[in-house]
Amino acid sequence: MRKIRLADIAQQTGYSLATVSKVLNGRSDVAESTRAVINDALTQSGYRKPLNAATAVSRYRQIEVVFQSFDTLWSLEILRGILTAANGAGVDVLVTESGDRTHPAPTWINDVVRRRPMGVILIFSDLTDAERNKLSQYRIRCVTLDPSGSPMPENYSVQADNWTGGVIATRHLLSLGHTMIGIITGPHTMMCSKARLNGYNAALEERGLTPDPSLVREGDFTTIGGFTQAMSLLGLPEEQRPTAIFAGSDLQSMGVYEAARRLHIRIPEDLSVIGFDDIQTAAYMGPALTTIRQPFQDMASAAVSMLLDPPTGQDTSRNLVFPTTLIVRDSVRRYRPED
Repeated sequence: MRKIRLADIAQQTGYSLATVSKVLNGRSDVAESTRAVINDALTQSGYRKPLNAATAVSRYRQIEVVFQSFDTLWSLEILRGILTAANGAGVDVLVTESGDRTHPAPTWINDVVRRRPMGVILIFSDLTDAERNKLSQYRIRCVTLDPSGSPMPENYSVQADNWTGGVIATRHLLSLGHTMIGIITGPHTMMCSKARLNGYNAALEERGLTPDPSLVREGDFTTIGGFTQAMSLLGLPEEQRPTAIFAGSDLQSMGVYEAARRLHIRIPEDLSVIGFDDIQTAAYMGPALTTIRQPFQDMASAAVSMLLDPPTGQDTSRNLVFPTTLIVRDSVRRYRPED
């Protein structure tokens, strides 16, 4: 078969060669309907833009990290790990804030093609098949860190063992005599939230306890979300109120602390609290927060390594899961009904 040329794409779609070239180069001065038709033709034909030497050099010195929001300590922890790994490999890092917890903004895919990094690390978000095909067409690798949905076997992803984290957090509270354990999850649309909640349920059932829906609150991984949901839990009648709360993130734990302070509830004397993440400030909260540690540095380093030296074949190395561990500090104590 002869090599596909841009002139062939122009003839096939009925657009000018100049318009096809603009779409190929990610220019913004093209109608979206036109862009969609041309991109579809490019994908179907298997056309790949030739790379000159200068482009190849620049592409292999930069990766792009896409956050839906870069306003939390969690985001800073992730970025710090990525920067450490990238600097060690002599690679620059570009940070983009775009979209929401499930998907970057619609304009992002064209912008990243224009910037042409060697690879992209998506935080939480995931891509459509069309967007993955477009990145592949321009030879831009993509890794999702903590994907919002179940990663496909053929995609690259890095995540923590969220289910086990939920299990060991709940087991720790149960081992100290707590049975009325509230939980503040992350958004139910996110896979990591579901996994932590499932782990919580599994640990309760392991002890012969039926999970109580009245003790479950859906948060959003933010401090204000943790505060709002903790006020709801702690506002229950005394006989229904939890003696311990498992917050789905350390940021939500901070919100639980503030709710307890306003309600004059002592931690850990009146309420035990356990978080998830082990961000740097967790050890300096008052009292120091017991939490489930995600190995941020290892996860970030693995994501960068996947871009620099991607695994081959359909094996488990494409979807890495890192262990979570319990970090015991001062925010949890044995349940003492007499107190």
